[in-house]
Amino acid sequence: MPFPTEVFLFLVLIATGFMVARATNLFAAAMLTGVFSLTSACLFTVMDAVDVAFTEAAVGGGFSTVLFLGALALTSRTEKKQPAKLYPFIIVLLTGIALIIGMINLKPYGDHNAPIHNHVTEKIKQKEWAAVKRSTRPDRQTATATPHDKAVGLPNIVTSILGSYRGYDTLGETGVIFTAGVGVMLLLMGRRRDDEEPGGAGSSEAPSHDQEPAPDELEPSGIANEPTAADVQTDEEPLS
Repeated sequence: MPFPTEVFLFLVLIATGFMVARATNLFAAAMLTGVFSLTSACLFTVMDAVDVAFTEAAVGGGFSTVLFLGALALTSRTEKKQPAKLYPFIIVLLTGIALIIGMINLKPYGDHNAPIHNHVTEKIKQKEWAAVKRSTRPDRQTATATPHDKAVGLPNIVTSILGSYRGYDTLGETGVIFTAGVGVMLLLMGRRRDDEEPGGAGSSEAPSHDQEPAPDELEPSGIANEPTAADVQTDEEPLS
């Protein structure tokens, strides 16, 4: 029996996640998160979820990795040691147990009797396939169309699902990406403003008026006010 590809990719994901959690070098952690995202994209591709794989590879493996590297340019490359806390570990453990309990009643992976393969998915596929056939044969479009066959009718069924049936979900994902981009821009603008303030890194601060001048900058007032010999001779008048 050949070793399933899904199991191998899941093992790679578990190992990569453990390495990310244990890494103290932030550059290595950023690279490992990119590997995790690309492995997830491969897993989604094997599961025939090409649209999700494309999004994961573009956003998770590409854009997020670039943002991590940009953040590393503004901070140190090593993580500061934090004291061990029991409270987050308990939350993660309870969440994992709840997820495992919730997955017990699910159908096995790849089961054709799963609700996702028998209810909504089949109806969407039939409607979209009929709409695609009608769009390729416009002479029979009016003859075969019925009020119950209303569909998007795009040539790509994935585009139809993301743009119509999952339109609100796609809108939410777009809002999340937009919010993340605005947050990154605000962080970078705040950092640039701090650098431009007086006293910041790379700024030249003007000397204060209360600061005492250097000794060589003092004007030799005593020497300048002393009269010279020529002045004394000019001021003296001959006695008659």
